[in-house]
Amino acid sequence: YSINQERRVDLTFGISYTDDIDKAKEVFTNVAKACPNALTNIGPDVFVSELADSSVNFAVRPYCKPVHYWDVYIYMLENVKKELDKAGISIPFPQRDVHLHGQK
Repeated sequence: YSINQERRVDLTFGISYTDDIDKAKEVFTNVAKACPNALTNIGPDVFVSELADSSVNFAVRPYCKPVHYWDVYIYMLENVKKELDKAGISIPFPQRDVHLHGQK
């Protein structure tokens, strides 16, 4: 998968447009820094990557040794969810309003 000694774990997390971007960025950064197998000498990279239809999306990119890729990936998914819940930040899901015209 990589000839490099480090591998970047690319993750995307969305938050609600009503949530605090700086607070969310702090949560993502803290979780990545606390990850046992994430490298401390590089990263994590955390930034707003998209203003999507239903969410403000962040790219969260911790680095690790290739052998620890899945450990970091799984740790991040689980712990970001837990920490966002604690911080009162919601993970939105796509919603669509449907209006039916001409129905009686």
